Amino acid sequence: MNYGEIKNCDIANGEGVRVSLFVSGCTHHCKNCFNAETWDFDFGEPFTREIEDKIIEELAPDYIDGFSLLGGEPFEPQNQKVLLPFLRRIKDKYPQKSVWCYTGYLFDKELKSESRARCEYTDEMLSLIDVLVDGEFVQELYDISLQFKGSTNQRIIDVQKSIAKGQIVLYEPQSGRI
Repeated sequence: MNYGEIKNCDIANGEGVRVSLFVSGCTHHCKNCFNAETWDFDFGEPFTREIEDKIIEELAPDYIDGFSLLGGEPFEPQNQKVLLPFLRRIKDKYPQKSVWCYTGYLFDKELKSESRARCEYTDEMLSLIDVLVDGEFVQELYDISLQFKGSTNQRIIDVQKSIAKGQIVLYEPQSGRI
């Protein structure tokens, strides 16, 4: 797997201050995607153990609230294979820090049901994610006033509550944080 960028003080892609990883590879090809260069699975640099270690180190300061995973598309099956062990490392080292993930796939219709994205890694990967922003970006539904998503069709999902209840539970922001 390749990655396009790492942001070590990101405040746009989840609550608080975050470290964000933009993976390469996406088959959605949303019109006016803000990160279209990452559609190419070969874009950027190889995601190595050294890069993982760097991100783990960047997550250490107390002012870092968590990790955000974006793309490209983290839930492309070949990306899941690489990201799953990395997410395990993050949760083992920093269980108190939240993990946000952005995906064009729908949680209930594509990640939790039979689809092209669902594979042997999907359920465990979801078990390590706290908040999932799902749904493709739709230019016609773009709204600049939205926080943490680009178009009104996208949902901000509390993944662990959704798994426990067996239905979508939208994320409720931390008081005063959004």
